Amino acid sequence: MLRTILVFGIGLPCLLLQCSAQENSGAQPQVKVHMLNVCSPSPDEQQEISSALSRIPRRPSFSVDFEVDRGRSILDANLNPLAAGGTAAGGGPSPSGDIADFVRLRRELAKADIYGSVQYSFSRDRKQMVETLVFRVREPKDLLQVAIENSASAITTAAAMLGSASPAGRIKLERYGKSSVVLARCGGVGEAPAPDQSRYEPLFAAASSILSDYRGLLGARTLVPEELNRVGRSAPLAARGSKAPNGK
Repeated sequence: MLRTILVFGIGLPCLLLQCSAQENSGAQPQVKVHMLNVCSPSPDEQQEISSALSRIPRRPSFSVDFEVDRGRSILDANLNPLAAGGTAAGGGPSPSGDIADFVRLRRELAKADIYGSVQYSFSRDRKQMVETLVFRVREPKDLLQVAIENSASAITTAAAMLGSASPAGRIKLERYGKSSVVLARCGGVGEAPAPDQSRYEPLFAAASSILSDYRGLLGARTLVPEELNRVGRSAPLAARGSKAPNGK
């Protein structure tokens, strides 16, 4: 018993000294940062994008399940406009005060497809409109989901944007346990010219065709403008909803 006590008594200061040394060293855990080359992905990444796009069904069979969601949110510069509105520090609204109206449509795909569901999102604020088409893999192993995005200036209407043949501007593959693969249209920086992305036009063309097809398959060209109008009409009512009928 005495030997055990002595060993414990000697070992404890050593442990304390070791902990103190680690604290004083200021060692921080290593953080890995993955830089995505969205303007010119590698040949392997281009092949991954091409493969993922080719497996998206062009004539899908939808199940009876569907979802339509609409709303309005306060934008935060650090949040996706299609997500719920964020708040600033202290619980207040975003400093920018920008507001976005959004519409989301979701449909389940037939079990024979590798993709289990498709979601279309449309967001509009005072500066721009963004539409995103997301296909989620039914049984993810390496690939989790594929997203195709398009944007336009808010000087036009949602109906005009959806009725045009505007091309996709961004393709993103989210992978399990790996960094994402992204291809985006890139402009010039400062006085530098825009990079030559002509080699990626087949990928952009395939994504644009899929986006156009699913606008029609999901009824987005008609449904989105209608739902945005409903958001505009219901917002003033929601603002007055906290008041009692007698105004008190």
